[in-house]
Amino acid sequence: MATVSVAAEGAVGAPAARVYTYLSDYQQHHPRILPDAFSDFVVEQGGVGAGTVIRFRLKAGGRTRAYHQRVDEPDPGRVLRETDVNSNANTAFTVTPEGDGSRVRIVTTWERSKGIAGVFERLFAPRLLNKLYADELARLDRYARQNAT
Repeated sequence: MATVSVAAEGAVGAPAARVYTYLSDYQQHHPRILPDAFSDFVVEQGGVGAGTVIRFRLKAGGRTRAYHQRVDEPDPGRVLRETDVNSNANTAFTVTPEGDGSRVRIVTTWERSKGIAGVFERLFAPRLLNKLYADELARLDRYARQNAT
């Protein structure tokens, strides 16, 4: 099966370590940067970094889908990954120092569905997710700047 991959990245006006803390803390910080398309966000287990298990709903393209994800840290302090328990989808957040701030890259990959559903995923999902991730990155930047210490 073919893989679909959608990526977006942007500058964040805070040091990489602080940005990674915001992304990896699913109890206090991460929910505050999620766009309105996310709803019913619940931490089931853990709450910070590897071992965290979350549930949420995502509305995109007029369709709402439930996700149940486990978090791991393939490169602690730099790469955080959410892997869906019920599908082959995963989203990785990579935080890299850049000057006085950082650069964050969000990449989601999944195996494309067969048939016409797969065609729609290939054509429309990247556009929808790029818009969603641009919003999330802007929210992360605002949040990081507002919470500077």
